[in-house]
Order: sequence, then C-alpha cells, then structure tokens
Amino acid sequence: MKYRLTLAISLLAATSLAQAGPLCQQKEQAIQKEIDFARQHNNQRQINGLERALTETRANCSDENVRKAHQEKIQQHQKKVTEREQELQQERNEGGDSKKIAKREKKLADAQRELKEVQAAPY
Repeated sequence: MKYRLTLAISLLAATSLAQAGPLCQQKEQAIQKEIDFARQHNNQRQINGLERALTETRANCSDENVRKAHQEKIQQHQKKVTEREQELQQERNEGGDSKKIAKREKKLADAQRELKEVQAAPY
C-alpha cells in the first residue's frame, strides 16, 4: 500500500514538473533563492509569503502566462516612457526653466532605465 502511494506521489510530482516550462522553472528557482535568503536572515513573514508564492507558481504557472505578463509589463513601461517624453517636450515648448526641464529629463532617464531592466529580465 505504501509503495503504491509513494509511486502515485512520485508520478504526480514528475507530471507537474514536466508541464512546467523553462520560464516557470526559472521563476520557481528565483523564489526558492529568495526563500533561502529570507531563512538566512530569519525573516519568517517573508518566508511565509514566498512559500505561498512558490506554491501558487507551481500550481498555476505556464510559460505562456509568464510571457504574456512580461509583455504587459514591458508595455506599461513603454507607456510610461512615452508619457515622460511628452511631459519633457511640453515643458520645453512652454519655455520652462532649466530646473523643471532637468527634472523632466531625469524622470525620462529613470523611466528608460526601468524599461531596459524589464526588457532584459527573463520574465
């Protein structure tokens, strides 16, 4: 009886791993690294949250969903860059002072940096 139960659990685990694609596996590994880091620092609240996230990732993750969410994140950051460019152009057109223009340029540079980071991320 125990043998059958162990076999069934092993097959179930193997099946769930086979369904998870490489992006989901990367995501699981990243969460596991964060859990290990939180354990090193005795942060139980963070461990609990990350374990919940890991369980949900294992249950619901598909490479298609990860790609879709990543593309949506990229689009949000592209929209933010566009908004920052428009704000900067508007400030220049209105003849704003150099401090305001510099502030808008910094915001644009930050938005562009964030966009590049999101584009470089695997998920």
